[in-house]
Amino acid sequence: MTTRQELQHRIGSGFGALSTADDVLGGIDLSGRTALVTGGYSGLGLEITRALVRAGAHVVVPARRPRIAEEALRGTARVEVGALDLADQESVRLFADRFLATHRVLDILVSNAGVMACPETRVGPDGTWESHFAINHLGHFALVNRLYPALSRGTDARVVSVASSGHFLSGIRWADPHFHEGYDRWLAYAQSKTANALFAVHLDSLGAAGAGPRAFAVHPGSILTPLQRHIPRAEQIAQGWVTADGTPAQGFKTPAQGAATAVWAATSPLLDAHGGAYCQDCDIAEPALTDDMLIGGVKPWATDPEAAARLWQLSAELTGLGNPLR
Repeated sequence: MTTRQELQHRIGSGFGALSTADDVLGGIDLSGRTALVTGGYSGLGLEITRALVRAGAHVVVPARRPRIAEEALRGTARVEVGALDLADQESVRLFADRFLATHRVLDILVSNAGVMACPETRVGPDGTWESHFAINHLGHFALVNRLYPALSRGTDARVVSVASSGHFLSGIRWADPHFHEGYDRWLAYAQSKTANALFAVHLDSLGAAGAGPRAFAVHPGSILTPLQRHIPRAEQIAQGWVTADGTPAQGFKTPAQGAATAVWAATSPLLDAHGGAYCQDCDIAEPALTDDMLIGGVKPWATDPEAAARLWQLSAELTGLGNPLR
């Protein structure tokens, strides 16, 4: 039987690591289509939002800080901001209910918002959820499931989960996903990025079975954005991300280049038959043969359908959604 990892091979998109979001959207008309981009007002998300708008889409931007989002998006046409805190499941429910009440069809959903390498923080209904897992994964899990009735059907509809080569550092910690014993901020981030990839694998399998939207995970590349706000400059220099004067290291992308893979996965007809794929540099990623995150690729624990199904069930139980999409 062919494994998901064996399907991870480039398909020759014609684009690459240096392509920008506008490059991959050239010739694509999104007029009349509605997209949703979490965190679509800062860093990578802001670039994704602006590129989709330039291609003609109307973009909904859920934001934990609506006033800041509105200011960042001031002057950008066809954008609306709504209040949403991914760390708060009630906030997710309220946002989804408001959107569903409009009876609009949602064509593209990009799960982009997230946190990285935060100090240990507890959130969730009982205050015990680890924040990376709760915000990066469980918040988006609940949001997509609650908005699923609004998502259009067929291969033109896409759900894109922004993952990271950070998944190289950890699979899902089944015995202790919330780090109740021995918190490590980088392993917490890594687990959440593996969860983002597995979410796309299982969501796509459910969508394919019911002619629903296709789902993809993407590694945007190494990019310096506000996502790194919890990482001191000295640590960024020690990691080799920046030089002493703050210049990004070789191999780092601009935000416009980093946004390209997400918008490519959200729109490219080349992916119609490749649902569930993990993408990088505007193409399907190859299996990772090294541990070099700048080279990238995808590790097997981030594409395992059995792990994806197990995570889906765990997430449904934690969020109280029962059997979502059923």
